[in-house]
Amino acid sequence: MNTVENATGYSEATESARLARVPLSHMSIEVGHFYMNDLTNGEDRIRTQFRRIVPLVGAYTEIAKSEYGPRARVSTCFLIDDYFRSDTNPGEILRKLLGIADECGLRIDYLAREAGCFEVPVAGPEGVSVSRIPLADMVRSRIVPEPYEGTNGRRPPTMESGWLCNGKRANEGDSGQAMHEEAYTPPEELGRREHSIFLDVEMWSRRTKVNGRADGHTKWSCPYLASIWQLLRLGMLRMQGAPIVEPQPWGPGDEWPDNWWDMPAVLQLNPKAKPFAAYRSISLLPKRYLKIEAAVQLILDHIQLDDDVVDQIVSRGREEGITLPRKVTDRIGHVLLDGV
Repeated sequence: MNTVENATGYSEATESARLARVPLSHMSIEVGHFYMNDLTNGEDRIRTQFRRIVPLVGAYTEIAKSEYGPRARVSTCFLIDDYFRSDTNPGEILRKLLGIADECGLRIDYLAREAGCFEVPVAGPEGVSVSRIPLADMVRSRIVPEPYEGTNGRRPPTMESGWLCNGKRANEGDSGQAMHEEAYTPPEELGRREHSIFLDVEMWSRRTKVNGRADGHTKWSCPYLASIWQLLRLGMLRMQGAPIVEPQPWGPGDEWPDNWWDMPAVLQLNPKAKPFAAYRSISLLPKRYLKIEAAVQLILDHIQLDDDVVDQIVSRGREEGITLPRKVTDRIGHVLLDGV
C-alpha cells in the first residue's frame, strides 16, 4: 500500500494551506458497537443492543433540540471493527447489520471503518485508490507524555514503548542499593486528590522479528484507534488545511466490495443526513467498553491538537451562540449500557 506523500502532520494551517471549515452538526451520536465476533455469530446480540439504543437516540435528539433549538443538527454513526478482523466479508456483515438496524428502526447516517483510523484510503469519484494517509502515525507525532521528576530511565519513553500513563509508575525513581532488594514505591497519579487512580495504557505494540526476519510492523490498540475516531467525529484533524476524512455517498443499490480495504473510511448511507462531524459527540455503548473509553480519555488528554483548528471550531460555535470548551474530552459523552 502506498501512502500519500508529505503526510507528515495533520495540522498544516499555513499561509499556503487555507484551513477548511468542516461541515458540523451540533451532536454526533454513536449508535452502539460490536466486536467482529459479535457480528459473525448470529443476530440476537445485535438486535438486543439496537432495540435498547433506539429510544436513547430519540432522547438525545430531543436534548439537542432543547439546547440548540428545534433545528438542531444531529447525525448518527456506527464504527465497524474491521481493523482486528479484516478476514470477514463486508457484504455479509453489513447486510446483516444494516438489515437489523432497519428492522429495529435505528437510523445509521454514517458507517465508518476502524481500519480507517489507522490508514485513510484516498477516495474520489472513481472509488478508493491505493494511496493511503497514515493517520495513526500522524497522530502519534502529536502525543505529549507528561514529564515526571525522578524517573530513572529504566523504562523506554512513550514513543518507543507505546505505553502512556497519567503519573509515576511503580518503583520508578528508586535506585536501590547494591546487594539489597529495591523498596517498593506504588504508582502515583499526577494531580491526584487524596488517592491516586493510576492508568497505564498500551497504544501500540511492535513486532521486530517474524520467523527470524526483521519486521517493523506496528499493531495499534483499540483505545488508540478509538481516540482517533473521536477526533474525526469532532472535526479536529486536518492535513495541509483540508479534512482528512470526507464521507463518501453510498446508496442502497451499491454493491459491497469483497475486501474492507476497498471501502472508504466513512460512508454516508443517508443522503439527507446532517454533517458527520459535530461540536459534541455522545457514544451509546455496551458497558464492557468502559475500560477502553477511560483509556481513550487518557490518550486524548495527551494529544497536542493544532491551535488553529481548535480556535476555528470554538469560534464557529460562538458564531452560533454555543460556548465550547477547548479541551476535546469536555465535548465527549458516553452512555454505557448493561446487559447488551
